[in-house]
Amino acid sequence: MLRSQARPGGQGSTDSVPYPAGVDLPHDELTPATRAVALGRPDREPGVSVNPPVTFTSTYIAAEQVEYARVRNPTWTALEEVLGGLEGGEALIFASGLAAIDAVLTLVPPGGRVIAPGHAYNGTAGLLREAAAEGRLEVITLDISDTDAVVAALDGLEGGRDLLYIESPTNPMMEVAEIPVLVREARARGILTAVDNTFATPLLQTPLADGADLVVHSATKYLSGHSDVLMGAVVTAPSEQGRALRERLLTRRTLHGAIPGPMEAWIVLRGIRTLAVRLERAAQNAQTLVERLGAHDAVTRVRYPGFGAMIAIEVGEGAEAADRVCAATRLWTHSTSLGGVESQLERRRAQPLEVETVPESLIRLSVGIEDVEDLWRDLSRALDGA
Repeated sequence: MLRSQARPGGQGSTDSVPYPAGVDLPHDELTPATRAVALGRPDREPGVSVNPPVTFTSTYIAAEQVEYARVRNPTWTALEEVLGGLEGGEALIFASGLAAIDAVLTLVPPGGRVIAPGHAYNGTAGLLREAAAEGRLEVITLDISDTDAVVAALDGLEGGRDLLYIESPTNPMMEVAEIPVLVREARARGILTAVDNTFATPLLQTPLADGADLVVHSATKYLSGHSDVLMGAVVTAPSEQGRALRERLLTRRTLHGAIPGPMEAWIVLRGIRTLAVRLERAAQNAQTLVERLGAHDAVTRVRYPGFGAMIAIEVGEGAEAADRVCAATRLWTHSTSLGGVESQLERRRAQPLEVETVPESLIRLSVGIEDVEDLWRDLSRALDGA
């Protein structure tokens, strides 16, 4: 619990006096940027560590409620407090983003229907294709930015059984859904809604505040921000239904063992501390690059949602030109991930699971925090040779 920062004895006092007990700092009085830094800390007592420790254990001494380390870990709890505080709900962390997405899809009973974006993270698309092929789920894919089409499709779903799965912006096409409208329409029909918030992060949009039931993250990306860990998360709404969903997800995580290690949890927690400054710098860089990319002769289309640090461009006549650009950069990293401090780019159709409606010439850009002039110099030279 956070305590007041005012210490007895005045500014600079070295008196060994505890912070006043019972002086809480409500989360809703803090901006998201401050929550990212302040939540998930130990109680403020003299001599206590500023950071939560990494708890390495598989076993706990028996207590009233005997638990095993597959069920809980104090380092997980600290991270879940921060992420829940940012999204406005209750978080559960998983071993990977795909593990989190898979857990959400298991909330739909066999034979249930899922509306999902036609363009989405290819891991999500792969899970849905697998479920449809096995007859476990009926999957309806459409343009998630076409609000009228999505609402019309909702009329064919059954409340309390089916799921609307939203990704916004979509990966890699950068389509933007009208989340408040879609969530409102789904809620009016009693349909569960989940939103993948990986690209936007809770600093740019909070779907639970719009009425969504669940938010999904690949914490590997912006939350961690340093391309050094795999982790996923699901955040449930602070409601009776949300708590029931969280219990089901917790059971899934526990029984299927989709748990992160304590060190990974601590790394992601440390990454979140700098999320606000990283995202601000990366977004500024992205906006500058968008303006310049639109004027470059080799670029035939720029896709940018208007916020965040993810861009997609189409170059030349097809895959060959895009591959040349990716191979020619020296500062930008040619890699398949995103959200790190380093700028990354990739031709997405090179991935075997990517859907065929993604153009062969599309390059996804994850803009990092380097100096924008260095980024542009490197990227423009690669484009010049396309």
